[in-house]
Amino acid sequence: MSEEQKIQVHTKTGMVYTTCYKPLFEREKSNPISEVVRLDNMEFMAAFPDKFFDLAIVDPPYGINRSKNFGMAEFRWKQHNRSGWDALIPSKEYFTELERVSKNQIVWGGNYFVEYLKPKMGWIFWDKMQTDFSTSDGELAYTSFDCKLRRINLSRGKALANNGGTTIHPTQKPKLLYRWCLDKYGKQGQKILDTHLGSQSSRVAAWEMGFDFWGCEIDEQYFNEGNKRFENETMQTALWVG
Repeated sequence: MSEEQKIQVHTKTGMVYTTCYKPLFEREKSNPISEVVRLDNMEFMAAFPDKFFDLAIVDPPYGINRSKNFGMAEFRWKQHNRSGWDALIPSKEYFTELERVSKNQIVWGGNYFVEYLKPKMGWIFWDKMQTDFSTSDGELAYTSFDCKLRRINLSRGKALANNGGTTIHPTQKPKLLYRWCLDKYGKQGQKILDTHLGSQSSRVAAWEMGFDFWGCEIDEQYFNEGNKRFENETMQTALWVG
């Protein structure tokens, strides 16, 4: 188990003491920053100055009650607890704050938040390479970039395998998807933000690719399980490199 550290996060409502985790091994100078906290995302973002992050990659709740119908037993999918986290979309204030603290944004499920997002060309389509299935053929992500719409072909089977054959979060994105986003839209030396850590696929991808990363997650179970995953995957990488 990793060492816990109490850190101070300065917010608009005062100073909050919360818990963050670091990998089992000490971070070398050549390794990227990777800091996460269990905290409400609005309080977390309030602690940072304008445009501190170069790129935010987020996957907020879509407001479609996905948590209540995801994990169908007849398809042998993992059954997740029905926690109701997907009942509402984030507020307008959330997207305003996200834009304040980051220079550019990639928002998965952007089609559910169009009323709060500025019109841009550079959407992403994740093609799951299986049509007329029981779930959608793919997913959309909004980006703040004025570029061509891009498609990534990543099958459901490959996505699940990339997650280790199981999932922590009901709508867990594969690490490969975040690596693709960082490769196409990020640049080395940039600072990355994720306000909805979930399974921490984004954090693992950023660490593997050398990006400094900050993130938050309010759910204790997801936060703890995500940290264990990060420890396991980064430790394996460190042992392999060593």
